[in-house]
Amino acid sequence: MEDGLFDDAAVIRRVAREGLLLAGGGRATLLQVAHPGVARGVYEHSDFADRPLDRLRTTMSYVYGVLFGTRDEALAISRAVAAMHRRVTGPGYFADDPDLQVWVNATLYDTAMVLYQRVVRPLSAADADLCFRQYSVLATAIGCPESAWPADRAAFTTYWREMISSLKVSAEARVIANALMWPRKLPVAMRPGVPLNRFVTIGLLPAPIRAGYHFSWSPRRERLHDAGLSATSVVYPHLPHRVRDAAKDYYLNDLRRRYARRRNPIAADG
Repeated sequence: MEDGLFDDAAVIRRVAREGLLLAGGGRATLLQVAHPGVARGVYEHSDFADRPLDRLRTTMSYVYGVLFGTRDEALAISRAVAAMHRRVTGPGYFADDPDLQVWVNATLYDTAMVLYQRVVRPLSAADADLCFRQYSVLATAIGCPESAWPADRAAFTTYWREMISSLKVSAEARVIANALMWPRKLPVAMRPGVPLNRFVTIGLLPAPIRAGYHFSWSPRRERLHDAGLSATSVVYPHLPHRVRDAAKDYYLNDLRRRYARRRNPIAADG
């Protein structure tokens, strides 16, 4: 098979292949829309309440296509997402804004680091530095200037803290959050998992963002949440790789099936 943007030894592949990271999908999404510009774009241009799984599919297709696909697949999915973003514009915002691109990618990177290092294993300093630099591709692949991504992990830490402390969660963001945390249109088989997903997502949010969404939390819930992560860290790393890779394999195979049917693999899926 044609080489991709990364090989299997790349740290970013070691991290991003873990199905565990899907547990942070809600966290990343709510952090993204905590930015007023992102919230306005999603609120005005996305039917998030009616198609929650389609948004997940689009995001996962992009992440796995860029990180694990061939160069042609990475280019095709990047072009499709960039084309979608060009249509997302309105008063005071546009999806191609480098500031918004950096923020969206920052939420993906930080969520991956929080879960991977808490549950799978800590990265060495050298691997963490390399992984951080490699994560920039998820922003630059859709047109974000390389110079917009923080220069190193120390710069990212400063940027992240400033963003978390300064973001003001908007009314639009709270509407989106309620639609995602209390979804109305899910397959029946998935509905029993909604309360657990909501608990995990709210628990993973930084406290200022959680408060901005008006989510209730307590020391008892924090202890339960931490105990759950600790229990997961005992069990999850010992699961077979075919189980841990299942989400990556599913979405990448889904992308390849669509790629085989048409040149633009996700544009029609929005």
